[in-house]
Amino acid sequence: MEAKAQTRYIRVTAQKARRVVNLVRGQNAVEAAASLKFQPQAVATDVRKLIESAIANARVKADKAGERFDERELVIKEIFVDEGPTMKRIQPRAQGRANRILKRSSHITVVVATPVAAKEGAK
Repeated sequence: MEAKAQTRYIRVTAQKARRVVNLVRGQNAVEAAASLKFQPQAVATDVRKLIESAIANARVKADKAGERFDERELVIKEIFVDEGPTMKRIQPRAQGRANRILKRSSHITVVVATPVAAKEGAK
């Protein structure tokens, strides 16, 4: 079984988010969420919430299908960060000049699956 969750327009650069996402790729979903609780990066909180949301989505999907569900069996099959829109802002500088400030955002997607489903998707 597979479940997906995504968050969009997170106000963090994709590069910073990828540093955190790479730490948990391929791990057990529950352990990954627990380990992110102790990461110093601010985006770790958003990624942890996203993983917990994917676990909850898997629970709902299993209940709907009438299947057995154990969240400790779920692994992170896929997790990736895409760039979102960039807000452009202007900062005044000396002598009438202006600097452009780029406020970047990102979209994060996570797919959790049971190990059997994760192996079938890899083939």
